[in-house]
Amino acid sequence: MKNKIFVLDASAIIGGFYSKKSANFTTPDVISEIKDLKSKILLQSAIEDGCIEIKDPDHDALKSLETVLNESGDILRLSEVDKNIVALAITLKDQGYEPTLVTDDYSMQNILKIIEIPYRSVLTRGIKDVIGWVKICKGCKKKYPPEYGMDECEICGSRIIRKRVKKS
Repeated sequence: MKNKIFVLDASAIIGGFYSKKSANFTTPDVISEIKDLKSKILLQSAIEDGCIEIKDPDHDALKSLETVLNESGDILRLSEVDKNIVALAITLKDQGYEPTLVTDDYSMQNILKIIEIPYRSVLTRGIKDVIGWVKICKGCKKKYPPEYGMDECEICGSRIIRKRVKKS
């Protein structure tokens, strides 16, 4: 039987979430995002009591996540901290755990839905549909890959915008 665990991002910790029945994990960079005193005290106490464990994701999990992020267009929306926490959930899943990532971040929930790792919200309702992102020229409508670095279209010179596209 697999162990059900929780992976916590900053919104989970700030929202006061951690399970007393299951193991809880987070990354060192999430810890550095916690700024308010009350959350810092609660976090430190949970770490000292062994309720929250700090762990880095595996390099392989980060690489596989980058591939998915490039395909979905979410590479444009996730910070390095967000990527690390999702990669930690992948790492733990690969180690035989059943992770649920606790986050209010819609972009993270989007990618979690794509890679089929469960998530739960703390203070928001969460997403319903998977959303993809494309870069498109506002003028001639030419589509560009997510990693395209320019702000202007190479054909007509118009501004390039990000557009949401619903995925099935």
